[in-house]
Amino acid sequence: MYVTDTATLVELVARMRKAPAVAVDTEFMRERTYFARLCLIQLGTDDEQAIVDPLAFEDLSPLCDLLADPTVVKVFHAGSQDLEIFYRLCGGVATAPVFDTQIAATLAGFPTQVGYGALVKEVLGVALDKGDTYTDWSRRPLTDTQVEYALNDVRYLPEIHRRLSEELKREGRLAWLEADFSRLEDAATYEACPEEQWRRVKRISSLNRRQLALAREVAAWREIEAQRRDVPKRWILGDESIVEIARRGPATAAEVSAIRGVADKAGKGAQRGIAEAVVRGLAVPESELPSLTKRRRVQGDVDGAVDLMVAVVRIRAREHGVAMPLLASRDDLERLAGGEREASPLLEGWRRKMVGEELVRLLDGEISLRLAETSIVIEETPCASEGSVQTS
Repeated sequence: MYVTDTATLVELVARMRKAPAVAVDTEFMRERTYFARLCLIQLGTDDEQAIVDPLAFEDLSPLCDLLADPTVVKVFHAGSQDLEIFYRLCGGVATAPVFDTQIAATLAGFPTQVGYGALVKEVLGVALDKGDTYTDWSRRPLTDTQVEYALNDVRYLPEIHRRLSEELKREGRLAWLEADFSRLEDAATYEACPEEQWRRVKRISSLNRRQLALAREVAAWREIEAQRRDVPKRWILGDESIVEIARRGPATAAEVSAIRGVADKAGKGAQRGIAEAVVRGLAVPESELPSLTKRRRVQGDVDGAVDLMVAVVRIRAREHGVAMPLLASRDDLERLAGGEREASPLLEGWRRKMVGEELVRLLDGEISLRLAETSIVIEETPCASEGSVQTS
């Protein structure tokens, strides 16, 4: 079904709201804009699949009613960008409830960020044709092969959702997804705060606190300007230019234009805006200057401790069929080895039970590792207790 009129959309939504779960996907373009340009919406249940052409509509509120329906689970695969688009489309209302099959698959033993095609092949034995991956979805009319390609993106999601849910429920892991899915359902996830964008600027750590104040103001100006003009941020001003501006502190448009690379992208109006942002940064009181949270320097051989921790994590990840990067990143392990136990993701929720408590015991000397032939043995140290031995 290819939907281009409101009456048909209303009927489609009414049918799909009777289903327990609806698969959702989009096709969009973002190469030349700040905001994604929505080109196609795909919806699917066990009984039917449909394409909604957003370019044919001025009002998609019936679709928003479906996305906000608390009785229908909306199933996505790697859906964060889709959800951001719908958040804007639906006037700041976040889609809920949500189930993301890419996130769920990692708890079922699949690699982190497993692709949709690979998941369909592994779970259902169906090989998808990816020939239209780089289609310009804004062009009309769509060919039959393009329509089929788009429908395939939701055709198999309901069954994958069902199988993953059943497996994770059987293993007692379904509740582990609550925090991840709650974040996807939270409107705050999709709000870009201009005043916080400086933290994402590359090489920002090379600046002192006063320079950080300048970078914060300039990055906020860039964010707002990119939104206003609906163009990518890099078209307004590059990260390297923000860092250089913060270092030099140009307080006039002429001084801004003298910085290499700025005049090429920023016109005179933009140069004035940048200079005004710099002046705001220079006016920030000393007591209110921003700072970056620096990691505490770790004493001793952290790498050695982390190597032992990696061995434990690898054993538990394999034992529980969980992708190792999902269970613990090296950064998580380094922080824990350095004594940062408060707010450690390894000591929260299901990770704590699966491996976190064991890692703390390893660091505290209560358990140790040894090699027995080709296997790593995790065992109690003599001072802790006797007899508990686990082998990889």
